[in-house]
Amino acid sequence: MDKLLTPLSIIIAGGLIGLSVIFSNNPSILGMKNTVNKADIQKITDTVAGQPTPTNLPAPVPSILEVQLDDDAVLGNADAPVTLIEFSDYECPFCKSYFTNTFPDIKKNYIDTGKVKVVFRDFPLGFHNPLATTEAIAAECARKQGGDQIYFDYHDKIFTNTNSNGNGLTVDQLYGFATDLGLDSAGLKTCVEAKEFEEEVKADFAYGSSVGVSGTPSFFVGKSGKTSITGELVVGAQPFATFKQLIDKYLEN
Repeated sequence: MDKLLTPLSIIIAGGLIGLSVIFSNNPSILGMKNTVNKADIQKITDTVAGQPTPTNLPAPVPSILEVQLDDDAVLGNADAPVTLIEFSDYECPFCKSYFTNTFPDIKKNYIDTGKVKVVFRDFPLGFHNPLATTEAIAAECARKQGGDQIYFDYHDKIFTNTNSNGNGLTVDQLYGFATDLGLDSAGLKTCVEAKEFEEEVKADFAYGSSVGVSGTPSFFVGKSGKTSITGELVVGAQPFATFKQLIDKYLEN
């Protein structure tokens, strides 16, 4: 029986296993004695497949790409040795989770100490629009009035207050945030309604897609450069420990 099983297993494992099961249940077929048991079937399956199972597949290799800084808002020391580029959606609940649970530790340990700077790039997902894009435009309008620090103050206001999922805020709240931050609320409203930075937001989205971003939040962490970084991709609202490991690696190199 073994001589028969070996060539058949090379031709098609599935067919052999099926025949083996039949023979096991019907030993009189073809006048052959049943010599196949469950252990034999499992051995054949493992040998012929010759592939790792889902539980022992190798860990994915991090994506390392050159990513442009563009002219987006920067938080932290301009000369920080490590840069974190974030592609984010203001209405994404996972982005809010990252902002709430992970970002404070990154800010305390790395941004406030001058070791890391953050570049925030917009990636509003279609199913969170129109609000996600409107929020991104509003943040750019705030930056127009007050610079990068005001941009991130406004960014914090959105993430702190939104309930996410495309309907987390009202547009009127966006104008109220301007007042809270001492900005010209009427001017910001005019800027938003004119969609003054819509093309900037679309350009960020298109660029993010071109470097492999397909969901939010997505990050690239790498050694700082003048116009770009060569960074490793981190996807999702990962815990602080994930970012710490990467940041420390680039601080040491």
